[in-house]
Amino acid sequence: MAHQKLATVTNELIASYGNTAKNVINAYRVGNERAVVFMDQSWLSAVNKAGTRLSAQARHNAVAAEKKLTSYYVKSVEMTSANADLVVNKAVELAGKSVVQVAANAGRFEKSTGVTTLSALATAAVPAAQAVIKVAAKIEAQSGVLASKIAGKSVKAKVATAKRAVAKKVVRARKAA
Repeated sequence: MAHQKLATVTNELIASYGNTAKNVINAYRVGNERAVVFMDQSWLSAVNKAGTRLSAQARHNAVAAEKKLTSYYVKSVEMTSANADLVVNKAVELAGKSVVQVAANAGRFEKSTGVTTLSALATAAVPAAQAVIKVAAKIEAQSGVLASKIAGKSVKAKVATAKRAVAKKVVRARKAA
């Protein structure tokens, strides 16, 4: 039915946006890790350049203070990005369940009233939704490339792929409804 098709396309779009958000979170995490390494190196270089103008105790305290601040910063970035990942995962999950429920409710509404306007609208909306998915897949892929460039090495970047597993879930949920 049209609802299942539109629900499938919509869930693919939601998953794609979720992957894009995760790529941005990974870019944030890796970018901050690189910034910390740069700041560590710059701080140690500055302390070493000061040389004998600072006492050994002052140099030790400066390095220890910088390490302590860096550890707090790294922990905050880790917690922030881990929590952001959790939020994205939950938002994608809830949005997917909502789409399935809306499709099931629309089907029940049409059966009880005999009005098929919702099916006609869903059928008309599918090509537009598929076009949006193509754009979202490109954005998702580019966000993965960005995360990789920021990292300078391979990261857990999501790459746009066909999300056929979502279609199976939607069909099962629709039959159960």
